[in-house]
Amino acid sequence: MTLRVAIIGCGWVAGSQMSFGFDHLKDRYSVAIACDSDVGKARAFADTHGIAGIATDYDAVLADPDIEVVSICTPPSLHHPMVMAALRAGKHVICEKPFTSSLRLTDEIIAEEAKGRARVMPIFQYRFAPGIQRIRQILETGIAGACYIASVETAWKRGAEYYAVPWRGKFATEMGGVLLTQAIHIHDLLLYLRGPAAEVKAFKTTRVNQIEVEDCAVAAVRMEDGSLASLTATLGSQRPVTRIRLCYENLTIERQCFDAEAPKPGEEPWIIVPKNDEIAARIAAIPITPLEHTSFAYQFAAFHDALRDGGEMPVSLADARRSMELVTALYHASETGETVSLPIGADHERYGGWITPNSYSRYSTAASQMRAANGL
Repeated sequence: MTLRVAIIGCGWVAGSQMSFGFDHLKDRYSVAIACDSDVGKARAFADTHGIAGIATDYDAVLADPDIEVVSICTPPSLHHPMVMAALRAGKHVICEKPFTSSLRLTDEIIAEEAKGRARVMPIFQYRFAPGIQRIRQILETGIAGACYIASVETAWKRGAEYYAVPWRGKFATEMGGVLLTQAIHIHDLLLYLRGPAAEVKAFKTTRVNQIEVEDCAVAAVRMEDGSLASLTATLGSQRPVTRIRLCYENLTIERQCFDAEAPKPGEEPWIIVPKNDEIAARIAAIPITPLEHTSFAYQFAAFHDALRDGGEMPVSLADARRSMELVTALYHASETGETVSLPIGADHERYGGWITPNSYSRYSTAASQMRAANGL
């Protein structure tokens, strides 16, 4: 079956979805509409990507009986209402990260999806690259043994040009900084390989840019299995780099990538250092399934299969919730000095969102206004 798609929001993320996703799957998807509140932007995007229809009214797209899937690529603050509206219109949904601005809103979407036949797939395309898939297959065999410790570093560069886009750098529209926008993918890879977090201690600050949101952060995490992890994230690295190191009983796994490769940690080469020759031989004997597609194309192909066959999503709403839960814990821990225990339920004070007056940086005018209004 070929699914008719509307792209909602025609920025660079939507372009990546086309170039690295839908353009490789023309037997499964027909992208029929480019929708953006800026008609010129929608028209330029449609012309670039060979899309026949353009729209500026999201409700009109949802009312179109020929559209079966909407892919939401708008600023993060718009995700929740757009996903809810699509589900109520009976449309399947692909939604970019960050999924929502709170666990409460995420749970609302989970509940809404359960009411009908339309399904939702959050985006975590970094998972679907050859290197990360090879490592996951190796870990699933149990050869690695007990995990001791993991370290994850997201050290990228973002400056004034990046934050010249009006909705970036503001809690009202971007909803967070490096923890939410850049490091969220790398932290998802940790959870994808290592499972859930159990406890979080954290610090965050704003030192690189004059923005509301954080651009530097560190955290210590105890994972559910008892192993430990350290997280470091900054937007002030003069040379962008992503590093992931996992130390197990029987092997050590490492990936580091620099410059233009920094946003591609799922690619090869991942380095495996085995404990001895026996472990090395066992690793070499593991059959690794090659990927027909990677990145967005892999995830979109698997989404298509799940809709056709009624199977599991390649990225689930539970995955999105786990990501939102870690973000919530990082913010709460950094602003209160508390050790935050996970999972986080409806009784937690940040269940309704991680943004409070204490979230704002010293560069924010809104911070001063909020503090004054709250007598702080």
